[in-house]
Amino acid sequence: MSEISMFETRLQRLHVNGVEIAARVGGAGPALLLMHGHPQTQAMWHKLWSRLTARFTCVAIDLRGYGDSGMPAEEPAGHVAFSKRAMALDAVEVMRAIGYERFSILAHDRGARVAHRLALDHPGRVERMMLLDIAPTLDMYEGTTRGFAQAYYHWFWLIQPAPFPERLIEADPAFFVRSIMGGRHAGLKPFDPRALAEYERCARHAHWPHAICEDYRAAAAIDLEHDQADRQAGRRIECPLRVLWGGRGVVGRYFDVLALWRAQASAVDGRALDCGHYIAEEAPDALWTEVQAFWPAS
Repeated sequence: MSEISMFETRLQRLHVNGVEIAARVGGAGPALLLMHGHPQTQAMWHKLWSRLTARFTCVAIDLRGYGDSGMPAEEPAGHVAFSKRAMALDAVEVMRAIGYERFSILAHDRGARVAHRLALDHPGRVERMMLLDIAPTLDMYEGTTRGFAQAYYHWFWLIQPAPFPERLIEADPAFFVRSIMGGRHAGLKPFDPRALAEYERCARHAHWPHAICEDYRAAAAIDLEHDQADRQAGRRIECPLRVLWGGRGVVGRYFDVLALWRAQASAVDGRALDCGHYIAEEAPDALWTEVQAFWPAS
């Protein structure tokens, strides 16, 4: 398989949990769910797709509202429709529809926050899990400093009441994508033009600005309530967990990533990689080495 094979893999559309989720399925072997970050789509896995599908049956989804996935028909008050609980159920139902009751997860950024919730809400579903460049959401909000707020300004801008941030993004969605991604450690250099074109194409969907804002609004509201309830109840991630973060990025600079995850998971390890935030595109070979070590060939 060539690297472009992910772009050539057929896009499926599955109606689950009241929303249409776009997915690409490829490979053979144990099931591996792939979830992307912001402002990206499943295309972020393209540099690893041929290697991953040689070992796993990979299911790469677009989170609701992102990529080619749809929006829920109704949006109850309180940002419930974009809670990580709702998004995690999307993923569980996609995997069930494809034929997998248990699976492993590899997830980045927003997708990793969905994965965190999935592992807590559906512990029997997850075999092993690898999360890329996040600390737990509750800890990041509670530990916010001036430096973190300046670096992750979008966390605090996107949660402002609608339609303020939406209108500004709608003016030039491609500019927004390039500004967010290009403003990190490595600029736009790591991004294949085909992948960047996909991110920009999907950002032009009419619903996209509202969807991404609702994702972040939920993270600053109902998601924190769910996280606090789990901590009060003593619920932890029980599956084997590996966390990786960009040594040149923001998360590891302002948070003790491994210590925070060890407080929330029973079996966790991890380390920084020599890259910034977009690990799968900045350091695909290093990430592949970690995947091979964490999921030994059977």
